[in-house]
Amino acid sequence: MSAETNQGEHQQQQRQPPLINFVLSFLLVGLAWGFTTPFIRRAAKDHRPGAHPLLDLPAVRRSPLRRRACAAFFAVVDLLRNPRYAVPLLLNLTGSVWFFLLVGRAELSLTVPIVNTVAFLFTVIGEWWVEGKVISRETMIGMLLSVGGIALCVQSKNAS
Repeated sequence: MSAETNQGEHQQQQRQPPLINFVLSFLLVGLAWGFTTPFIRRAAKDHRPGAHPLLDLPAVRRSPLRRRACAAFFAVVDLLRNPRYAVPLLLNLTGSVWFFLLVGRAELSLTVPIVNTVAFLFTVIGEWWVEGKVISRETMIGMLLSVGGIALCVQSKNAS
């Protein structure tokens, strides 16, 4: 039984993609989640939906629930028809698909913190790029500590 277990572990290790594939995957998911968020936020903040005749119908105006539901529906449709919102949203959601595929192959206890940390880093960079926000010293320290924490997590997994 021990020989079979060792052979199974050896075959699984042979089927693992190279480390660079995981690194690139972590970076791509983090980029898709983090860097697109400032673009989505800017498009949502700048969005000015047009008037919809359906909202002026008496049946809709009489019912607060119907009015809110229709207004929410049209707000979503208007946003999705806006390429400044839809394109970054599509890239962001693509990152979720990549993450789903990545979780099936990589160590879960490393994948989640690494991807979320990378997303945080790209969000900060994206805010600098999109909104011209200054990256403060405290934020820079937080970014470095986050990367250091991930390095410790990876090191602890490699040591065991």
